[in-house]
Amino acid sequence: MKRTIARQSHIIRSPRVMQLEGMFDVPPAAKSALTWQVNLPLDEKPWNVGLIVGPSGCGKSTVAREMFGDAYTVGFDWPADRALLDGFPAELSIKDVTLLLSSVGFSSPPSWVRPFHVLSNGEQFRATLARALATKSDLCVFDEFTSVVDRTVGRIGSAAVAKAVRRRKGKFVAVTCHDDVLEWLDPDWVYSPVDNSFQWRLLRRRPPIELEICRVHHSTWALFAPHHYLTASLARSAFCFAAFLDGRPVAFDAWMPFFGRSHGRIRRGHRTVCLPDYQGVGIGNALFTRLAGMWRGLGFRAVSGTGHPAEIAHRVRSPNWRMTSAPTRHARGKSAVDRARAVNRLVASFEYIGPALLPADAQKQLNSWAVTRAA
Repeated sequence: MKRTIARQSHIIRSPRVMQLEGMFDVPPAAKSALTWQVNLPLDEKPWNVGLIVGPSGCGKSTVAREMFGDAYTVGFDWPADRALLDGFPAELSIKDVTLLLSSVGFSSPPSWVRPFHVLSNGEQFRATLARALATKSDLCVFDEFTSVVDRTVGRIGSAAVAKAVRRRKGKFVAVTCHDDVLEWLDPDWVYSPVDNSFQWRLLRRRPPIELEICRVHHSTWALFAPHHYLTASLARSAFCFAAFLDGRPVAFDAWMPFFGRSHGRIRRGHRTVCLPDYQGVGIGNALFTRLAGMWRGLGFRAVSGTGHPAEIAHRVRSPNWRMTSAPTRHARGKSAVDRARAVNRLVASFEYIGPALLPADAQKQLNSWAVTRAA
């Protein structure tokens, strides 16, 4: 892909323009012209993720529009009074839409039924990414990538979208002025209009995400309850934990004693939530698995039932979990409304069979309180 891209505009030499010429010694001119000699050798190798990066005004958007045409997008018009789900193409099934949203790290059904304009910047960013992948499935070129979110959210979102694109075997080009996404997006190629440089991917690993996992007070649930896919209730007998990233709580996990006909000491997963801005890179699953290993290290069996499609898919793929009951529809619940909701969702059961923490480490994890920060 080689192209000469030129942009020029006529200059009307108004009194202010002439004053500026005198003040800053700008040569008088009838036109202003910019030219880029672009060479993107994208047919040399297979690729999935590309990055066009550089400071504002260097020509990123111009190059992206010229080189990729109809694949270019910077945003969408969303219905003002309808659910976010209704903004996606009508030919997509509800399953397709929810899988797309989950694939870019936006796995919060309570937010899916709200209009786009009431969502947080991070949620809007993920929703726009999902819709772009839905409407431009073969090649999506996304301008102003991560520009509206803070940098931590931008980096997490970059890793999530790269993972989703590669899983779908599609093509995605991010256009941004933020070079801090490079390590997290891990693109197959990078182009910089500033010096007209192109580079194929270097072997690298995504930076590690270091979490601190601590036990927390039940009141911490209030931060996460609005984002749970099923209910906002929390059992008072639950053991509550949170994962902290840079001192901020980003994920919550609760476990309960299991009372039933099974033999042995059992702990059952009760509530798991990762805040929307931090979804898509496995934080929730890492927290849940760590705590399952803790319970096993303390001599308990760790079991879980879930109706969330993303959680079911992860545990089916994971060697740490064994499915004990295939996804089925059932109508358990305290009220008629709960039972009606349950009938409409598939629930699968699992048992943790992965490595156990050493008993001393497991006991230390159970006693690692973070009341002050979480309250």
